[in-house]
Amino acid sequence: MGAFLNLLASTALLALAAGAMRETPPSPASGPDGLMAWPDLLERPRPAPTTTIAYGEDPLQVVDLWLPDGPGPHPIVLMVHGGCWQTEIADRTIMNWIAADLRRRGLAVWNIDYRGVDRGGGYPNTFLDAAAAADALRDHAARHSLDLSNLVATGHSAGGHLALWLAARPRLPADSPLRTANPIPIRSVVSLGGLPDLEEAARPPGSGCGTEVIARISGGRFAETSVPRLAPLGHPQRLVKRPQAPRIPTPDCQG
Repeated sequence: MGAFLNLLASTALLALAAGAMRETPPSPASGPDGLMAWPDLLERPRPAPTTTIAYGEDPLQVVDLWLPDGPGPHPIVLMVHGGCWQTEIADRTIMNWIAADLRRRGLAVWNIDYRGVDRGGGYPNTFLDAAAAADALRDHAARHSLDLSNLVATGHSAGGHLALWLAARPRLPADSPLRTANPIPIRSVVSLGGLPDLEEAARPPGSGCGTEVIARISGGRFAETSVPRLAPLGHPQRLVKRPQAPRIPTPDCQG
């Protein structure tokens, strides 16, 4: 499992940084440091998932399933996008390049979306969406020959926080509105530049997402939403630190 987590962490990080796809030629890097800038990624041809599955009635309550070739059973990665928990900044499609790269390597991907704080999310709805999307995986595993025995969750930035939080759900306080029965077991987590400590991010100058966003996503209820308060998770974790947050074209968010 440790070797697999290291492979997933390095593969996902490289795919996120470069939009890695064997069938797509590299895009020119326009950043002043010779690296890709944000538009370089977004202007690449965007690969498509195998299918999209709804887990609720809102247009954002959907999951993209990416299936590799072959009959399975397929190892599965539960993927969560970032964007400072704000739908205006990013949705699940920002992870398409990573998902396509993992699919090419023989991994199925369950890439979830959720309502951000700017689209009916925040506390508790963003967490309830993420939980419902994760648990919906059980309903579709048999049909698509998905192996849930070693489910790995991964996410970038705000998605790294939610991936870790999903693994911590069994440790939620008994009276928490976020607690649901029988959460899907997550065996390990890879967090790519994640923001797990909401309590620390709420203190000025904050995490780069702005303290107002942290207040809205946490509801001030850090015992339920901040991952360190729920530790230990009891499962392996790989926390990949971002050397410097990418500059996203919004006034106060880089997550």
